[in-house]
Amino acid sequence: MAVRVAVVDPLPMFRHGVVTVLVAAGHVVDTPPDVLRWAARRRHACVLLSIRAEADWALLRNLSADPPATVIALLDEATAVAGARAVRAGARSVLPRAVTARLLRRTVEATMDGQAVLPPEVLGLLAATVTPDVAPSAMDRAVWLHHLAAGGTVAELADRLGYSERAMYRLLRSLYRDMGVRTRLEAVLRARESGLV
Repeated sequence: MAVRVAVVDPLPMFRHGVVTVLVAAGHVVDTPPDVLRWAARRRHACVLLSIRAEADWALLRNLSADPPATVIALLDEATAVAGARAVRAGARSVLPRAVTARLLRRTVEATMDGQAVLPPEVLGLLAATVTPDVAPSAMDRAVWLHHLAAGGTVAELADRLGYSERAMYRLLRSLYRDMGVRTRLEAVLRARESGLV
């Protein structure tokens, strides 16, 4: 089944490689300068979106607005938390950006067939109803601490990561406990002392 696909990535060589793989599989591939306009004109199409910066998360949310586009998120930092955030922001499938050609082809076809392709740890995190069973990575925790140290609110952090504010507070309490502190201020001070922020 041939699928119309848009590839969105800042690196020309990466785009070229993905286009080559998908064209060889019989798909029609575009690299539109305005993917929102492209997606709005095509009902049965797929967007492969590399998420590398905060602006990419905003683009994913916009692509998932009404009418939603079918998006496969390609993540540099393929952690369970980032994958869950991508799904909560509207991605139907999630892959690491370093995916193999074979898995990329299979994922495009499965996604356009109405299925979702997710790493098992992302699925586990999404299925968790209280505190996620999959511990956030050291990188995730450092990002959280950096956000808090810069004066960001828990509500902003929760929204950015795709959690409810209540769930974010639970995750931060767990982080504070692991750090041996009790408050946000103590956590930020400890993180500064240890060079994390």
